[in-house]
Amino acid sequence: MKLQPQQLDAHLKQGLASVYFISGDEPLQLQEAADAIRVAAQTEGYSERQVMHVEPGFDWNQLLAEASALSLFAEKRIIDLRMPSAKPGREGGAALKAYTQSLPPDTLLLIQAGKLEGSARNSAWVKALDKAGVMIQVWPLNAGQTQQWLDRRLRTAGFHPDRDAVQLLSGRIEGNLLAAAQEVEKLRLLHEPGPLSADDVVSTVTDSARYTAFEMVDTALQGNHAHAVKMLQGLREEGVNEVPILWTLSRDIRLLTDYTELQAQGENPDRALQSAWRNRHGLLKQAARRLTMETCHALLAQCAQLDAVTKGQAAGNSWDGLLQLVSSLSGKKLFSELKINF
Repeated sequence: MKLQPQQLDAHLKQGLASVYFISGDEPLQLQEAADAIRVAAQTEGYSERQVMHVEPGFDWNQLLAEASALSLFAEKRIIDLRMPSAKPGREGGAALKAYTQSLPPDTLLLIQAGKLEGSARNSAWVKALDKAGVMIQVWPLNAGQTQQWLDRRLRTAGFHPDRDAVQLLSGRIEGNLLAAAQEVEKLRLLHEPGPLSADDVVSTVTDSARYTAFEMVDTALQGNHAHAVKMLQGLREEGVNEVPILWTLSRDIRLLTDYTELQAQGENPDRALQSAWRNRHGLLKQAARRLTMETCHALLAQCAQLDAVTKGQAAGNSWDGLLQLVSSLSGKKLFSELKINF
């Protein structure tokens, strides 16, 4: 029986199969699926575990011998078979097929393997494992799936994230689910359960830095170019990721664009600031007096271009781009072709 990783928890609540075959090249999903199976098995009384590593020269007769051996204390047991290459060879394939044809009682076989190549999916041993138990293939997630995964992970941790928070985290971890799990754990330690905004994420990301992205943007809005650039340099030196910095800049540039557009149309521009904290209205209005609508549109276009750079979808240096944005926002123009390295 084939299952998706997200279907495993529901399956385990209904009872255990005799065989689980997990394969793939995304380490966190692979690890957590195996952990979930082991925990469920221990809950059901599987108290013994025999770990076997398939390495060059591995004797597949060990698997069959272990399957036929009686438990020392007549207890339920797990045979934990680690097969990094997902290529057991002819001897291994025959042994796995033979195992499924005579399943030992009170024994759960858990196989963790690397990516299963297309040519192997129709092999006799794979079909035998699929028929005898549960087969789970783990794939790297695309951008949309990563955001769904993050949303589920955050909610499991007790948060109620908004869309911006999920998107910001997704851009920061760049598809690395191990890094994502660490970010969620950090948020869990630093924030109370409940609503989670993108601002909360940015605060956590820069929590240990001497400067924060918020402070740097506020300094740029004040027109203090030299100090804003110094703060940007500090964030870079302390290893702060570019994505939350860009998000913070883009948010305020978008507000300024809306503000100057309404102003040009003869309408009340304060409507554009409804989503901003009231104590920042004066700062944003101060910047709007310096920046024209055309400048704001150009800055917003730079944000979009820089977003593509940070995602690897366009060529360029993301820190050079952030320097250009901060400088322009603070009222100092730099040549677009200039490359500056801190």
